[in-house]
Amino acid sequence: MSDDNQTYQFYLPCPKGIEPLLLDEVTKLGGSNVKASVAGVYTEGSIKLGYKLCLWSRFANRVLLPLDSFPVNTADDLYEAVKSVDWPNHFRANATFAVDFQGVSDEIRNTHFGALRCKDAIVDKFKSVMGTRPNIEKQQPDLRIQARLTKGQLRLSIDLSGESLHRRGYRQQVGLAPLKENLAAAIVVRAGYHSDAKQPLVDPMCGSGTLLIEAAMMAANIAPGLRRSYWGFNGWLKHQAKEWRELISEARDARTKGLEWLEANPNLFFGFDKSNRALGDAHANIKRAGLDGHIHVKPSVLDQLKKPAVLAGEKGLIVTNPPYGERLADEVALTHLYRTLGDMAREQFMGWQISIFTANAPLCKHTRLFRPKQYKLFNGAIPCTLFNFRVEEDKRVSSANADSPKLSEEATMVLNRLNKNASKLKRWLKREEGIECYRLYDADIPEYSAAIDMYGNDIVVSEYRAPAKIDPEKAESRFRAVVEAVGHYQSSLGKGGELHIKARERQRGSSQYEVLDKTGEYKPVKEQGVNLVVNLNDYLDTGLFLDHRPLRRKIQQSIRGKRFLNLFCYTASATAHAAVGGAAHSVSVDMSKTYLEWAKRNLLANHANLDAHQLVNENCLEWLKAARGEFDVIMLDPPTFSNSKKMSSKFDVQTDHRALVDGCMKLLADDGVLYFSNNFRKFVMDTGLESKYDVFEMTKQSIDPDFERNAKIHRCWAIRHRHD
Repeated sequence: MSDDNQTYQFYLPCPKGIEPLLLDEVTKLGGSNVKASVAGVYTEGSIKLGYKLCLWSRFANRVLLPLDSFPVNTADDLYEAVKSVDWPNHFRANATFAVDFQGVSDEIRNTHFGALRCKDAIVDKFKSVMGTRPNIEKQQPDLRIQARLTKGQLRLSIDLSGESLHRRGYRQQVGLAPLKENLAAAIVVRAGYHSDAKQPLVDPMCGSGTLLIEAAMMAANIAPGLRRSYWGFNGWLKHQAKEWRELISEARDARTKGLEWLEANPNLFFGFDKSNRALGDAHANIKRAGLDGHIHVKPSVLDQLKKPAVLAGEKGLIVTNPPYGERLADEVALTHLYRTLGDMAREQFMGWQISIFTANAPLCKHTRLFRPKQYKLFNGAIPCTLFNFRVEEDKRVSSANADSPKLSEEATMVLNRLNKNASKLKRWLKREEGIECYRLYDADIPEYSAAIDMYGNDIVVSEYRAPAKIDPEKAESRFRAVVEAVGHYQSSLGKGGELHIKARERQRGSSQYEVLDKTGEYKPVKEQGVNLVVNLNDYLDTGLFLDHRPLRRKIQQSIRGKRFLNLFCYTASATAHAAVGGAAHSVSVDMSKTYLEWAKRNLLANHANLDAHQLVNENCLEWLKAARGEFDVIMLDPPTFSNSKKMSSKFDVQTDHRALVDGCMKLLADDGVLYFSNNFRKFVMDTGLESKYDVFEMTKQSIDPDFERNAKIHRCWAIRHRHD
C-alpha cells in the first residue's frame, strides 16, 4: 500500500499535434507542474491523479509512472540497470508481467532483443531475492512495464493504463479508414465543439461513428475509460483500490446525469453514410457505448443528404473525415467528392461551420469554401490537417448561375456527348424494358478515353490506359475533365446515386481481375426481369459484363426445360438468366471461389434451386476432360489469357480455343448450340473447327445499341453439330 500523500510523476504520450489539448485537460483534472513535450505531457500529483488521468483523459495514449532512468550503452548496461530496480516492491512473484521496449542503440539493434534482456533482468532479480520467478504474459499481464531507450538514456516506467487509452471498449467494428478514438476526440474539440452549448453536430460520412460517439460522450460527461475492465495497475503492489473504486463510482454517477441530459436534448448528433455496412458498424458501436437513441445515423449519399427537419433554423457543426487515396483514380474521385461536399454544405447548412480532417490538403480547395482555420495533426505517422470553414456562398460563382458551376471547355465537350448519347439511347431503353445497366460512353471522343456505365442511378467511370505516346499529365487532365463532366451529368439527372471511378490497367502477372479497395458493398440491379448483384467498388470489373446482355437475353428466352452449361462462368449472370428462363438444369464452372460465391448470390437473388443449378469450383480445361453428360445450351466465354497458379500451364484463347470447343461439342446435345465468345481483338477462328462444325458468327446480333460505337468489344459465334 502506498502513502496517500506521496507525489508521483506521470508522463502521458499522445498523438503529435494534440499536446496543447492534453496539457489543458491534465491541468483541469488536477495535475501540478504540467509541461508539454513533443507528443506528450508531464505532470505530477497523487496516485489518485494517475487513476483520474487513466479514467478521464480523452487525448492521451497512455499514463506512465516513471520509476528511474539510467545511462545505457550496451546490452550488459541494459541488463544491470533493469536488475537494479526493486521489482519485488512493485509486483508479486506469482504475478504476470510484460515489457514494452522502445528504442535502439549500436548494440541493441531491435526492440525484441531489448525487451528480452529486460525480462531476463527482472526474472533474475526475483530469483536472487525470492528464489522464484514471475511469468511473462503479453496479453493483459498483472503489471505492464515500459522501457524506453533514447540517446543512451533508459527510462523505466509502470504503464498504469495497461493498453492504449484510445481503446474505450465500445468499438469492435471499424470502417475502412478508422480514426483512433483519442484523435477523433481531438478533432471534435479542435472543430470548436462545446459540449455544454447544446450544439448540433453532423457527420455526413460517419463510417463507424467514432467522431459522433466521442462528441456524445463529451456532451454526456462520460469518462472515456469507464467501459474498460483491464488496467495496467491491477497487479501493482502500491495500487490504491479504494481510491480507484471511488473514482469509478463518481464517474458512473456523472454518466447517469449525462444520459439524462441527452434524453432532454435528443436532437444533437446525426450521422450519414452511403455504406449500409458502415452504418451497421456504427449502430453496433453506438449501442455498445451506451448511446443508443442519442446518436441518429441514416443512409444517404452525399449529394442527396438533407439537413434533418428537427434542425431547421439551427446552426451547428459539420465534422467529417473523408476518405483519401493514393492512386490517380482515388484522387480524381475525391476531387468530385470534395466538390460535392462543399455543394451539399452550401445547399443544406448555410451559416454552419464545417470541419474537414484530411491527409490530402489540396483537395479542400475543391469544396470552394474559403478562409479556413487550420490545425496540423497526425493520424499515426501520416501528417494531416483539420480545416475549419464557415459555410458561406461561393462568391466566385455568379448569382445567376450559382447552382451550375462553370465547366471547363474540355468537360463541356464531354458533357455534350453524354447528353447526346443519352438522348439517342432513350428510345431503345424504353423499348427494351427492364434495362437499368448500360454503357453511356465508350471513348466516343478518342482523346477522352474512358468507359462510362450506368448502374441504375450510380455511374462507373473506367479509365482506359493511354497510349505510351500520350503525355501522362495530358492524359490525367483529360480524365479529370471526363469526371467533371460525369459529375455534372449525374447532378442534372436529380436522382442521387454515387460516382465510382476506376483506373483500368492492362492485366499484369496472375491478376485477371485486379482487386481495388475492399469494401464488400454489393448492390442489387435488374436486367430484364433478372435480379443480379454487382460490386461497383472492389474490382476493376463490376461482376456484370454489360456487352453480353443480348446473349444472356437470348439464352433466357430459349432455355425453358433445357440443360445449360456455363464455362468460365465468372459471377454466373448468364446462369441466373437461364434459371429465370426455366432451365431444367445447369452447371456453372469457374476456378475462382470468390466469383462462385458471387454466382451463388446471383442465383439465390432469383430464388433458384441450387440442387438444380450446380456451381463447380474447378479449372474449366481439366473439368472438360473428365466431364460426362449432355447439355442443350453451352456458353463458353474464356479470358484472353490466364497464367493463374491454379492452372498447370498458361492459357491463351487463340492457342487453346480449339481444344475448348472440341471438349464442349462432346457434351453438346445433337440439336444443341454452343455460344462461344471472347474479347481478343485479333482472334482468328481455327479453320479446322469451321470444317468440322456449323459455325455462324453472330457478333453483330450480340451487340446492343449501347455498344454499337465499339463493335469490337467482343466477338461471338453459334456452333452446332453438322448434319450432312
